[in-house]
Amino acid sequence: MDKEQLRKSAIMSLKNISHHDKKQIENKLAENLMNSTLWKQAETIGITMAQEFEWSTKPIIKEAWNNGKTICVPKCNPQNKQLTFYQLQDFNQLEIVYYNLLEPKPEETEEIVKSNIDLLVVPGIVFDKRGFRIGFGGGYYDRFLTDFSNKTVSIISTMQLRDHLPNDSFDIPVNHIITENGIVL
Repeated sequence: MDKEQLRKSAIMSLKNISHHDKKQIENKLAENLMNSTLWKQAETIGITMAQEFEWSTKPIIKEAWNNGKTICVPKCNPQNKQLTFYQLQDFNQLEIVYYNLLEPKPEETEEIVKSNIDLLVVPGIVFDKRGFRIGFGGGYYDRFLTDFSNKTVSIISTMQLRDHLPNDSFDIPVNHIITENGIVL
């Protein structure tokens, strides 16, 4: 399968998970992330606002706030396909933009420079055991990661994990993968 076929197949599988199973997996993913050294050592965490079929990030964000951590979420710039992260202190600082994405309102939030993000939770649809991923196809995260020197992690279900994915020279793997069963990479 090529990347587009893998992406479509994985999205279909994610959309077909029962609400009950989805909640159970989300709880384990959040628990495994928060019990990790990666989480415990990070002061500033970059994370997306998940779409409906993705693993919810709201409980993770709330827990980070409860632990006194700084949370920043990305805003996409479609003109140059770049991400800019802004500190999020309240969900009311978000707005719905194209493709129904929730993004920060720049006028109500403070930009966080890339080097200040200790841990970046990288989204994706399908991953392999080397950390390579297939996302939504825009290349935003690959561009962001080219000069990102801090830690990266993805939280995924084992059903999203493959032994090997096709990858291109511009694809940048994540450092760590956490599933509902624990740390894989």
